Amino acid sequence: MFIDSHCHLDRIKLKQFDNNFSLLIDTIRNNGVDRMLCVAIDLAAYPAMCELVKDYDEIDISVGVHPSDATDGAVEASRLVELAENPKVVAIGETGLDYYYGPEHKDQQQASFRQHIRAANQASKPLIIHTRDAREDTINIMTEEQANNCGGVMHCFTESWDMAKQALDLGFYISFSGIITFKNAEELREVARQVPDDRFLIETDSPYLAPVPHRGKQNHPGLIQHVAECLAEVRKTRIENIAALSSENYKQLFQSN
Repeated sequence: MFIDSHCHLDRIKLKQFDNNFSLLIDTIRNNGVDRMLCVAIDLAAYPAMCELVKDYDEIDISVGVHPSDATDGAVEASRLVELAENPKVVAIGETGLDYYYGPEHKDQQQASFRQHIRAANQASKPLIIHTRDAREDTINIMTEEQANNCGGVMHCFTESWDMAKQALDLGFYISFSGIITFKNAEELREVARQVPDDRFLIETDSPYLAPVPHRGKQNHPGLIQHVAECLAEVRKTRIENIAALSSENYKQLFQSN
C-alpha cells in the first residue's frame, strides 16, 4: 500500500469522477493508496479544503501559503499556529521560495517563509518546503530560522544532490514526484539513487505533474504507483520495498498512525 505525501485534492477537477469526490477517493483506494496528505496553498481556500476532507480518516492536511501566493504580505506565524490546532493538520506549508515564477517578489516570499518556519517550530510540526531556482536563499533561511528543530520535507524535489545533502543534514526528507519519470530527469534520478532509505518520500503533487505514461493529463493520488515503480528501478529494489519504506518514513515524519 502507498502513501501519497503531497497532493491537492481540492484542486482536482471531478468531471472524470462523475463530479463525485467520494468516487475519486474510491478510485484512489482501488489503486493501492491508503493514506494521503492534502496540502494547503492559500488560506482563502483553506476552510473549503478542510470541509471537503473532514470525513476521511485517511486524509491528513497541512496549513500554509505557497510562495507564489505570498505576494500580499507575510501571513503571521501566530495565525498558522492557530489553524494548526485542527487535529487533522500534520504539517505547516507548503511554503518556501520560487524565483522561477516570482523573482520580483523575493522579499515577500522570504518574509512568508520565515513566518512559516517560526510557526512550525512553535507548533512542533514539520515543514513542507517548495523550492525552485532559489537554492542558496532556501538553505540560508532554513539555517537562520533553525528549521532543523522542526524538520520537514523538500517536496517535489528537482534540485541538485548538493542541495539535497544540505537539506538532509538539516534533518529534512526528500520527496520525489512524477517528474522523476520524465525523460529529461536523469540528474534527478541520480539524486534519487543517493538519498538514504530512511529519508525519502513519494508524492503525486496532483492534480499537477502526472507521471509517465499519463504525462499531460490530470494527476491524482491513484497514479502514485508509477512514481514508486520508477524509484524502484532507479534504486535497484522492488516496488514493495519503496512502498514500505516511503510509508514508514511518512509515519515517522508526520507522526501518523
